[in-house]
Amino acid sequence: MSRAINVALVGNPNAGKTSVFNLLTGMNQKVGNFPGVTMDKVSGVYNHNGQQVNVLDLPGTYSIYPRSMDERVVFDFLSDEHAPDFPDKIIVVADASNLERNLLLFSQIKDLGQPTILVLTMLDIANKQSINIDLTALETEFNTTVVTINGRKGEGLNELKDAILSDCHSEYKPFYDVNELSPEIIPVIKEKFDLANDYISYQYAQQTYSKTFLSNEDKEFIAEAKVKYNFCDRQFQTTETVERYKTIRSKLEQVITRSQKMGEVKNRTSKLDAILTHKVYGYLIFLSVLFVMFQAIFEWANPFMDWIDFGFGQLSALASSYLPAGVLTNLIAEGIIPGLGGVVIFIPQIAILFCFISILEESGYMARVVFLTDKIMRKFGLNGKSIVPLISGVACAIPAIMATRNIESWKDRIITIFVTPFMSCSARLPVYAILIALVIPETKVLGIFNLQGLTLMLLYLLGFFGAIFSALILQKILKVKERSYFIMELPVYRWPKWKNVWLTIFAKSRTFVFEAGKIILAISIILWVLASYGPGEKMENAEAAITETKSHLEPGSDEFEQAVSSYKLENSYAGILGKTVEPIIKPLGYDWKIGIALITSFAAREVFVGTIATIYSVGGDDGDESTIKEKLAAEKDPETGEPMYDFALGLSLMIFYAFAMQCMSTLAVVYRETKSIKWPMLQLFYMSGLAYISALVAYQLLK
Repeated sequence: MSRAINVALVGNPNAGKTSVFNLLTGMNQKVGNFPGVTMDKVSGVYNHNGQQVNVLDLPGTYSIYPRSMDERVVFDFLSDEHAPDFPDKIIVVADASNLERNLLLFSQIKDLGQPTILVLTMLDIANKQSINIDLTALETEFNTTVVTINGRKGEGLNELKDAILSDCHSEYKPFYDVNELSPEIIPVIKEKFDLANDYISYQYAQQTYSKTFLSNEDKEFIAEAKVKYNFCDRQFQTTETVERYKTIRSKLEQVITRSQKMGEVKNRTSKLDAILTHKVYGYLIFLSVLFVMFQAIFEWANPFMDWIDFGFGQLSALASSYLPAGVLTNLIAEGIIPGLGGVVIFIPQIAILFCFISILEESGYMARVVFLTDKIMRKFGLNGKSIVPLISGVACAIPAIMATRNIESWKDRIITIFVTPFMSCSARLPVYAILIALVIPETKVLGIFNLQGLTLMLLYLLGFFGAIFSALILQKILKVKERSYFIMELPVYRWPKWKNVWLTIFAKSRTFVFEAGKIILAISIILWVLASYGPGEKMENAEAAITETKSHLEPGSDEFEQAVSSYKLENSYAGILGKTVEPIIKPLGYDWKIGIALITSFAAREVFVGTIATIYSVGGDDGDESTIKEKLAAEKDPETGEPMYDFALGLSLMIFYAFAMQCMSTLAVVYRETKSIKWPMLQLFYMSGLAYISALVAYQLLK
C-alpha cells in the first residue's frame, strides 16, 4: 500500500462539515491535540481502492482571519508544511443555500496553493429555495473540482472518495492577487522563510503574532518589515475581503439562477422561529423540551437499568458460589463485578441523554436555544457565546471549558470557565439516578408525569442557577471594562441525520464506559483492598469481638456473619479513612461509609456509585444477590434504627453533588486553559464550600 493521503476538512459553522467527516470515517475516529496547542484535533481514517486516507476535521470558521483560539488553528495548520499531518488535499465544505458567504473561505483556502475540492451540502434546501446551481460552470469559474453530498442519505460519498484519490491539482491561478495590496513585503517574507506561495507570505504579515510555529526572532523580523513597507493590517484585510466578495458575486452570476418561486424553506423557518424564539412561548417550549427529556431518561431507562442491576447481582453471587474460595474470588465478587456494575448500569440513561442532545443539535433547535438565552445570560455578566459551553457542560465539563476559546473577551471567558462545572454533567447522572430511585417515590404527578423525572430536571436547573448566580458574583469582582458582542447564524431546520445521532450515542456511551470505567474499576479494586484489610489484630479477631459484644447472636448464623463483616469493614483501612472525615460530614447526615465515597468522588463524581457498591459488597454476606439499590435501601442508621437513606439525607447528597467540584480532570483543564493555578484552586474551594453549606442547610431543615 502506498503512503497514506492526508486530507483536511474546513468549512463554515453549520455547513455540514461534521456530517461529511462522519460519512467518510464512520466509527474510525479519535481525538487528540494539535502539536504545541491545547486544542482538540478530531481525526479519522478510511480505506478506498486500497489507499488509506487520514481525515482531519478542522474547527469551523467563516474566514481565514481568526477571531478566536479555535479559528486560529485553521491557518496555522494549513500554512505549516512541517506539521506531521500536513494535508495533501483540502476539502472545503460549503452550504449550497448560502453559497456566496461560504465561498469567501473557499477563495482564501484556494489561494494557499494546495489541491482543493469544493463539497456542496444541503442542495435539497437550495432546491426548495429555488436556487439552481450549474455545477459545470461552478467548476470552471472557481477552477476547482466540485462534489455534491447528501449528508442524510450518503449520496455522493463514493464520488468524493474518488475525487480525493484523483489528480485534481489544476493549474494554479490566484483567486485574488494580494500583490496589489503590498507588493514590497511579500517577496521579502518569501525569501526569508523560503515560501513559494504569495498568499501564505502575505498571511505571515497579517497574522504574525498569532502563529505558534514562528520564533520570537522571526516575528521581530516580520514586524520590522511591516513598519518599513507601511503594511496596514486592518485596512488591507478589509480591502481584500471586499474585493473577494466582488469577484465571488461576479462569478456566481454565471453559476446560479433563481426561479420566481422562492423562500419556502426560509418562510417556514421564519414561522417556526416566530414561535420557538418568542420572548414568552420560546422559554415555555424549551422548558417543555427539557421536561420531556428528563422524563424519558427515567421512564425509558428504568427497565434496562433494573435488568443490568439484577444481572450483576446474580453474577457476583455466582462468582462467590462457583469460584474457588480465596482472596482472588473475593476480589472478583466484591470488588471487580460490583465496580463494573456501577458503570454499566447507567449506559441506558447516558445513551438517552445524548440521543436527545444530538437530535436537538442536528435539527437546528439548539442554535435557537443559544439565541433565546442570550438576553438572560447578559444580565448575569456572561457573553452570548457562553451559552454553548454551558449547554455542552450537560455532557461533560472538559470539552465545554475548551469550547470557551471562541469567546474573545478575557473577562467573559474566565467567568464562563469558572461557572461551567456547575452544569450537571453526565458524570453526575449516575449519582442522581441512584439517589432519586432511593428517596423519591415512583409516583405520577397529575396522573401523567413521573415525579422522579421532575426531580432530575430540578437538579439540572439547580446547577444552571448556581452557574448564573456565581457568574453574577464574579462579574462584580472582576473589574475589567470590556464590551462583547454575540453574532451567530441560525441554521435552517432539518430532520436529524439518524446515522450521526447513533454515532454520537455510541461515541459518548463508549467514552463513558472506557474513560469513567477505568477510573471506577481501578478505585473499586483499591477500595476492596482497603476495605478487606486493616492494621493491628482487629480484623483477625473480629469473630471474637462480636461474640463478646453481641453474645445474643448465634455463631454461624446470618446475623452473626453480617455483624462480623460490618466489624471488619469498620476497622479496615477504608473504615479508618471514613471515620477520620466523619466528624466533618456528620452535620450533613453522612456516616463514615458515605465519607469514603465522597473522598473517592474527587477523582470523578461517578465513582460514588462504584464506591458504594464495593463498600456494601465487602460489608455484606457472601453470595448476596441484592442489587445496589436494595443494599442502600436496607441500610439502617445505627443510632435511630431507621433507614439511613431517607429523604433528608438523599436530598442533602444530591445538592452536594450538584455543586461540588469533584473532578480532577476538570481542574487540570481549567489550569491548562487559564495558565494559572489560581482559578482551579478558587473553583475547588468555592464550589466545595457552597456544596457543603447548601447540603448542611437542606439536611438540617428536613431531618
